[in-house]
Amino acid sequence: MGDISYREAFRAGIIEALESDPRVFLMGEDVGDYGGCYAVSKGLIEKFGRERIIDTPLAESGFVGAGIGAAIGGMRPIVEIMTVNFSLLALDQIVNNAATLRHMSNGQIGVPLVIRMACGAGKQLAAQHSHSFEGIFAHVPGLKVLYPGTIQDARHMLKMALADPDPVIIFEHVMLYNRIEAIDESAPIDDMHKAVVRRPGTDLSIFTWGGSLYKAMEAADQLQAVGHNVEVVDLRCLRPLDRDTIIESVQRTHKAMIVDESWKSVGMSAEISATLAEQALYYLDAPIQRVNGQEVPFPYAEHLENACIPQVEDIVQTALVMLGTNEAANR
Repeated sequence: MGDISYREAFRAGIIEALESDPRVFLMGEDVGDYGGCYAVSKGLIEKFGRERIIDTPLAESGFVGAGIGAAIGGMRPIVEIMTVNFSLLALDQIVNNAATLRHMSNGQIGVPLVIRMACGAGKQLAAQHSHSFEGIFAHVPGLKVLYPGTIQDARHMLKMALADPDPVIIFEHVMLYNRIEAIDESAPIDDMHKAVVRRPGTDLSIFTWGGSLYKAMEAADQLQAVGHNVEVVDLRCLRPLDRDTIIESVQRTHKAMIVDESWKSVGMSAEISATLAEQALYYLDAPIQRVNGQEVPFPYAEHLENACIPQVEDIVQTALVMLGTNEAANR
């Protein structure tokens, strides 16, 4: 396929799903005539019609509930929630219905539903639209939570999610939509449940996902320039969490950093830290470090927003301290 954007990769995945399975349809706020809040579904209503690209009212609980009902009835709905903040209006449907029906029906009722939602900060959308709530959904048994950070994953993870018999939530970081990379359609794709080592290393493991992945990769490049070989692990799937890959990485490097745009308290970074403390403590040669978003509602002002989000320099400085070098004091 060559060079495409993160946005185009998701659109290509949706088109492939719609063309290959008549049970698939897309529904959500502004997905049709407007073309999607971030233009992911632009042009699809003209191509597939209003029965398969469905504009919904501003009623997340209502249309997520409709998607659950359609999934129970044999369809394969893709439900788009405009932004992760609005998903809280549908928590009852997602947590109390979609996630529990297989359990409560003794396996008789599955909910093969995919929910896509934009998330993350960086576009000056303030506290109404900028948060990263993946840790909330990763807390819930019965859900699977994906967070593709690469364009290759954005292109192919939707297909894997639609094939799953249970509800899958896909997070899409807003700052990645315009990113362009070359992808190889013939390349094998890692199973959606597996973390992937994006950059092998020996001195320090950085665990991250989604919008922070490229910041971690850039930080690793800067650290390489001063003689430090850093491993970057893209978790990709936050539930079920690939704990084996996390532990194997620390066995190689003996130091662990977690980069998580969301808040530090009671979040994904805390869960990963607990996993390392419980299962890999004796492989660690230094305390685990976390680089997180500041514990405030995200501000609107650009300089304050940037100060609230983990940046490349934050990752580099934390790594230099962990590695016990003098470069941190000199930067």
